[in-house]
Amino acid sequence: MPIKFRFRWMPFIACSIAITIGILLGNWQTRRAAEKEAIEQKLLERESAPPLDLNRVTPGVEEAEYRRVHLKGEFLPRWSIYLDNRPYQGVPGFYVLTPFRIDGTSKYVLVMRGWFKRDIADRTKLPDLKTPGDPIDIEGMVRRNASHVLQLGTPLPLQPGAILQNVEIAQFTQASGLPVQPYFVEQTSDTGDGLVRDWPRPSSGVDKHKGYAFQWYALSAMALIFFMVTGLRRGSKQAS
Repeated sequence: MPIKFRFRWMPFIACSIAITIGILLGNWQTRRAAEKEAIEQKLLERESAPPLDLNRVTPGVEEAEYRRVHLKGEFLPRWSIYLDNRPYQGVPGFYVLTPFRIDGTSKYVLVMRGWFKRDIADRTKLPDLKTPGDPIDIEGMVRRNASHVLQLGTPLPLQPGAILQNVEIAQFTQASGLPVQPYFVEQTSDTGDGLVRDWPRPSSGVDKHKGYAFQWYALSAMALIFFMVTGLRRGSKQAS
């Protein structure tokens, strides 16, 4: 008994949509994996370079990104802000960001000082942090941004002590009036404030993106196979 394929528009359209979505999302995940691999390569190259002394040089963000840096100066704790929804090992918490005046200059750098656990009973309660009052030396790594999370609700005004989801350098500069450099410094040295500085690696998640890409491509393949098989079955039944 001959097997025939019966073409129908509705299954074809549904199959085409599923294949297109799968390919587009698979390509997006593949690009994200490639971006993370490029970041890892840049990290390896720049981690081996000697630290930049920000008291002596004023690098641009392209030159400084992922470089280890050293700087001497003092924090301006009045303008500390807090980034919410930054969990650490599954525990909800905040990142503390405080502007740091570079010694001997009028320039500031927004330093990501570390992580602390959020109060479960009162999410707006902030700890009494120990901030060095005298000029100190700190070390860290330059980051283009402070990582981004999904914005929940209307963002609060950027002001001293604000709890925010995300922050941009330009936004902070405008609100504070401080001449802040166009990058963040992710602090790695200890200043006795009790904050956690086990920062996530910017290039992490390559295998996750590759796994998601495989799943989306597999969905496209399954949609095509389903369309072909069901069409053949209909054709067989029509012939019988």
